Order: sequence, then structure tokens, then C-alpha cells
Amino acid sequence: MARILITSALPYINGIKHLGNLVGSQLPADLFARFMRARGHEVMFLCATDEHGTPAELAAAKAQMPVAAYCAEMHEVQAELARGFRLSFDHFGRSSSPENHKLTQHLAGRLKAAGLISEVSEKQVYSNADGRFLPDRYIEGTCPNCGYERARGDQCENCTKQLDPTDLINPRSAISGSTDLEVRETKHLFLRQKAMRDQLRAWIKSKTDWPVLTTSIALKWLDDGDGLQDRGITRDLDWGVAVRDGENDWPGMEGKVFYVWFDAPIEYISATAEWAHKNGLGDAAWERWWRDDKGANDVRYVEFMGKDNVPFHTLSFPATLMGANFDGAEPWKLVDYIKSFNYLNYDGGQFSTSQGRGVFMDQALSILPADYWRWWLLSHAPESSDSEFTWENFQASVNKDLADVLGNLVSRVTKFCRSKFGEVVPEGGALGPREETLVADLTAKLRNYESLMESMEVRKSAAELRAIWVLGNEYLQEAAPWSTFKTDAAAAAAQVRLALNLIRLYAVVSQPFIPDAAQAMMAAMGSDDWSWPEDVQAALTLLPAGHAFATPEVLFAKITDEQREDWQTRFAGVRT
Repeated sequence: MARILITSALPYINGIKHLGNLVGSQLPADLFARFMRARGHEVMFLCATDEHGTPAELAAAKAQMPVAAYCAEMHEVQAELARGFRLSFDHFGRSSSPENHKLTQHLAGRLKAAGLISEVSEKQVYSNADGRFLPDRYIEGTCPNCGYERARGDQCENCTKQLDPTDLINPRSAISGSTDLEVRETKHLFLRQKAMRDQLRAWIKSKTDWPVLTTSIALKWLDDGDGLQDRGITRDLDWGVAVRDGENDWPGMEGKVFYVWFDAPIEYISATAEWAHKNGLGDAAWERWWRDDKGANDVRYVEFMGKDNVPFHTLSFPATLMGANFDGAEPWKLVDYIKSFNYLNYDGGQFSTSQGRGVFMDQALSILPADYWRWWLLSHAPESSDSEFTWENFQASVNKDLADVLGNLVSRVTKFCRSKFGEVVPEGGALGPREETLVADLTAKLRNYESLMESMEVRKSAAELRAIWVLGNEYLQEAAPWSTFKTDAAAAAAQVRLALNLIRLYAVVSQPFIPDAAQAMMAAMGSDDWSWPEDVQAALTLLPAGHAFATPEVLFAKITDEQREDWQTRFAGVRT
């Protein structure tokens, strides 16, 4: 039994996430976690809401709520949606937790002791009306290049030109609209990433099994242009982790907080501490996952994220953990594998949180059960390139894969058995060459499915699972127990007995993708045996003759053309 540590990128607190966000990290991480548990491994699967930074403050102000109350409320909203999509986190934490404040400050102190923190004075725009420094993206004005009147201080969205706030014509605060702005000098802490460039490059180069997408992004940031740069890790904000040197004040940093991208990845570790404390366990319970000197040497750590998060997880976060171990006293667990994803686009365009374009997690669950979305998203995961959600493809995939292939098999077998033998597994006679062929084919495909799942090939795993379902349908089509019954009832009974056992096997191997349907299949078969079918032939005799089962309701209802057209119209524009 292995120990597998799994984290998915933290969803930001300022709103409900869309399906593109879901498939880029949390959902494939859940798939992997469920599979590893099913194979008997010890799994720690973690995520949390990312709660600090200016966007959280602005979202709270828009909602007319104190930022702490807003974050607490939105955390519960996102946690409930995660449960709705059956994301099987061992703990869903909060980056604003006391554990994360303490650990962030501790690691900053270690980096300071290592000589990896520098203090830098820089000039930033200050809004007198707002009483605060403004990040570049919260300064708006007219673009000097194209004349667009809502260009941001970092980039014009209209012509894409990179900008500095001082380039803007008639600049104003994006928070209050005030033009009473001035440039002031402020001091910030920087993580000296350049000093760790060679160490980071050697570490990344050693990860020969990483996806090309992950490695190429990391090396591009290391080497392109001027290469890896030192990075600011503090901000002039009220909401966040106060800048401290461990438990001590940091002179000159009063009133400042750590930058959200410094403390957010540290929450992976802190979430494990939250889990331990929530369950009445001591620090040893979480340290065995994260500290090599406390038992984490045999842990395999896998991170899931969208490609936009790769630079922080291949450079900044590892630099923090490596730097904190400058004297060998704190050997933190570094990631072993980063599974990164491209983008999921939406119906000829892009998902847009700001414009409300696309399907958001709460809306998705309001129109269809989670398994419909889980299956389509995972079977179309944007691995080697961007992929696109279209309603036509979604309808076709659900109807063909889930309703016609899997659902139809369950319905045909259970209804036929009930009509001819009652709702018990029939006795029947011996099985023959056709069944031996099925066992051999299932075994081969199941071993391939296991290999693909272990290597996190999400789309290929879905295709192989569907092929496993297809084998059952082809067997039924060839064996045709409804025809066999007319001349040889015992032979038909044997075929049906095997098919009922096949449904239980399908429940087990399908559970990582479609957990609710798997549970429904298992319940219908009157079983709670989720043991993995290492021996397919033995698994297909697990439900004995005389074992009671129930004929389930329709496993997957088909999506009609009318439904598809309605949803396509409803989710094309602005979210209401």
C-alpha cells in the first residue's frame, strides 16, 4: 500500500467557479484520488479556498459585507458545490486559517534566515480617496495606444499592449473611480528566486516523467528574456497574513500582508494541519505527509492545476520550501508530479466569469446530476491541447456513452431477469467459450485501464472505461439470453448470472468517474463489496445464485433536443 498526497489548485474565493475551472484541477484530482483509494492505497486529498488579496476585498465591498464574513460565506458555498460534484476531499480548508497564518509567517522567517529575502523600495500609485496603494490592475484609464477608455494599469484588454499605470491617460481608481492619485514610495519584501535558479533548474530537469506542458512552462519562465526574477511577496493591504518573522514583528513591514501567491500554496500544508486538528490529532499526523524527517519519504505527492498556475508551483512554491531547508533542519516534501491542463473553451468562445458566459458549477447541478458533467468533462479533459464544450457534443456524449452503452445494459439485464427468473441471481448451467473470451478481453482492457489511470491519462482512461462497458453490450448482443431462453432456459440463466455480476464489476471500476451511478448499480445488485476486480473471472462469480437484486430506475435519462436548445440559449450571455 502506497501513500499518495494529492492537491488541486485552490479556487479563488470571489465567486462560483465555471466548468472550465472545475476540469482544470479539482475534478481530475478527485478522479485520481478515488482510483487510488479503490486500489487500496492511503490517500490524503486536499484543497481549500484561496481567500486573500485585493479581489477578495473588492468582492466583499461589492456584496456590502466585511471581507472576513464574505470569505466565510463563500467558503461554505464552494464547499457545498464541491460536495455536489462528489469531490472527495479529505479536507477542504481555508487559506485564512490560523494554521496558514502561522506556517506562512514561519516559512518567511526561515527564508529570511537563509538570506533569501530582500527589502526593495518601489514606487506605486496611491489613491487618497481610497486610502490605499492600488495594484496595477485596479487602476483604469484611457489606453495611449488604442484609446480604449477602460484599460487597466497592467494591460489594455482591447489591444493587449502591456502598460504601466503612469502610461494611462486620465487614470482613476477602479475601486472608487477617484482621480485623486499620486505616486508614493513603499517598501516590500522580495523572494530572491534568482539566487535559486540553478537549484530549481536541476530539480525540474530531474523530473523526466512530467508532462511536456508542465516542464516547458517551467523552463520558459526560468530562461526566457532575463530569466527567473526575484518576486515581491508582500502587499499594502488590510486583509491577509500579517508580515512577521516567525512569531516576531518585521521592522518596517507594519500594516503589510504577504502576497496571496506566497501564502496560497503554503495552504496545501496548512490544510493538512487543519485536517489533523479538526480530527483531534497531533502535529505528527500531518507532518508525516509533509516532512521528510517525520516520515514523508515514502509519500508520492501529485499536484493538479491549470497551465496558468504552473509557474508558481514549479518555481515560487518549491523555492519557498527549498529555501526554508537551507540548513537541512526542515526537509519539506516537494512535489513529485504535476499534472497540468490546458483550457476548456465554451461553445465557440471562452468561459467568462466577468461576463457570466458559460455554465457555472451551481447552474450545472441545477439542471443535471453531477455524473453527467463529471463524465463529459473528464472524457474531454484539455490535456494535450485546449478543448471545447459544445451543447451538441455534450448531448451526444451523454446519450451515447451513459444512456445507450452503460444505462441500457443495466436496464436490459435486470428487467429481463426479473421477467423470467425473478429478482434473484438465477442458478443456470455452465459457461462456455464465449464467456471465456469475455473474461480474457475484460482482463486485458481492465489492466490497460489501470495503467492509464495510474499515469493520469484522463481522456484515454475514459475511453478505455467506455470500451469495457462496450464489451458487456457486445457479449449480450451475441449471447442474446432472451433468444436462448426459448430453447435453453438454463443456458440463458447462466448468461444472465454473469451479466448481473458484470454490473457489480462495472460499479467498482466506474466509481472514480461516475460515483452516484456506481452507487446506484451497487445498491441495485444488493452488494456493498467494492473490492477491485484483480481476478476478473472470480469477480464475475461474486454474486451467487439466489442473491437478491433490485431493478433500478433509469440510470441515465437522455438529453432531449428541446433541453439542449434551451440550455444553449440560457447560458450564452450574462449570468443573472
